[in-house]
Amino acid sequence: MAGTWRHESQPRAADARIAARLAIQPGDPVMHTSYVYLADGDPAQLAESWEPMAVTGGSLIVLPEAGPHAGVGVADRMSLIGIEVGVPVERVSARQASRSEAQALGVAPAVPVMAIERTYYDQATGRPVETADIVLLGSRWVAEYGRCPQS
Repeated sequence: MAGTWRHESQPRAADARIAARLAIQPGDPVMHTSYVYLADGDPAQLAESWEPMAVTGGSLIVLPEAGPHAGVGVADRMSLIGIEVGVPVERVSARQASRSEAQALGVAPAVPVMAIERTYYDQATGRPVETADIVLLGSRWVAEYGRCPQS
């Protein structure tokens, strides 16, 4: 399948839920990016990402999908500003799609989805540097975690 995505980024004030996940204060500025990921042109995944402006503001990576480092991913972008992140912490659950998620994915409401709360941390300080809510169509994805041993 050919994978592409649509995105929109804008500065926002962190609400209480996102502030708690990023270990910042509610109202602190974050860069919020909404994504719709497409598989052969059809919506297959949604994501909402938040990065503290205290981390990325004033740098060339402040907009995840613009500038000279657009689209390279959280870990690679953070390394450009001297922050090394490890494997993100992910909390995975299964549930029914909300009405707005179903509409964005082009499916009937209440279809099965996998919902992932993901957070990347600065390995040196333990500080959260990005958090995201990811919604995957249950019919299009299989989750596999861990590493395969090398032969």
